[in-house]
Amino acid sequence: MELNANFGRHKASINIIQNIFSFLSRTNKFKLINHNKKIQNYIGINIIDYKNVSGRYFVGEKNGNGKEYIIDTDKIIFEGEYLNGKKNGKGKEYYEYGMLSKLKFEGEYLNGNIIEGKGYDDLNNMTLLIEKDGKGKEYFLSGKIQFEWEYINGKKWNRKGYNKEGNEEYEIKDGKGIIKEYDYWGNLIFEGEYLNGERSGKGKEFIQFKNTLVYEGEYLYGKEMDLEKDI
Repeated sequence: MELNANFGRHKASINIIQNIFSFLSRTNKFKLINHNKKIQNYIGINIIDYKNVSGRYFVGEKNGNGKEYIIDTDKIIFEGEYLNGKKNGKGKEYYEYGMLSKLKFEGEYLNGNIIEGKGYDDLNNMTLLIEKDGKGKEYFLSGKIQFEWEYINGKKWNRKGYNKEGNEEYEIKDGKGIIKEYDYWGNLIFEGEYLNGERSGKGKEFIQFKNTLVYEGEYLYGKEMDLEKDI
């Protein structure tokens, strides 16, 4: 009876450790414990023990090859190379929903940013193509180009946009202009001004599929400014 009780307590302790470290990983607070032995001793957690019982790479400062999982499941959402805690090198991303791990993106990363690769929808149609020279394309479900761009400093700086019929609708130069954005199916989701490679100035936002206006007002650094004007 005592043996069973001890086993139950041990199993419960493992679950507590996993939950704590899952939370820390998810909220990027892991370093608070990773580099503070006093905290480790106070709450009775040993990082080495956690890695042994969890079997997860999704903890701590990641370096080398590893995998990320949906918290408390065996479903992989990323596998590839890390450097100093960031994706760096070759890797694959997977969709979070569904029973099977369907490929979402495969390519190469540098310091956490995608620099080359291909993206796919959950039916394995290519939706994204990024080349090493910083140029890229995104596609509608029909296979027609939605827009093509050139990355500068991590932003889509020079960009051409098309509607679902394949007609060019706008061109952004040096990160500024007036654009229309559509979802994967060709429904309008945003139209307005761009500055420094992001939404800035007057704009309108729409609900997908319904073409219903949900916001009209000012944007700054890609975010809505006049929240009281939400429709």
